[in-house]
Amino acid sequence: MNDEPLDEWLERAEEDYHQAQVALRQRKHPAYHSACFHAQQCAEKYIKAFLVRNGIQFRKVHDLTELQRLCIEADSTFNMVTDLIEVVYPYAVAVRYPGFKVTETNARDAVAAMKQIRKFVRARLGLKTR
Repeated sequence: MNDEPLDEWLERAEEDYHQAQVALRQRKHPAYHSACFHAQQCAEKYIKAFLVRNGIQFRKVHDLTELQRLCIEADSTFNMVTDLIEVVYPYAVAVRYPGFKVTETNARDAVAAMKQIRKFVRARLGLKTR
């Protein structure tokens, strides 16, 4: 799964970063499900970028706890984002299907967690946290 270049993971993570914020800010038709999904995707792609940068192989999964465990093997400080990962974890798959309810509070929490995960991983990649 690590054939993709690091830059592509980062580019896609940034797309999700911006899409999550846009979805949350929509006034007339708030897209809370989309905000949560893109928040999870941003976190996942940043974590995968870290793994790629460190030459760590990973399966094609959306399980952030599995990916985090791999990160911890290279950098034990990844334990510090466990609570944040738990916030966005539920939004990988189920949020895309009917019956999974998301509130404005859920979306705001997911976007806030995404921002912190992004900042954390970017710092470990030696990138500006802007």
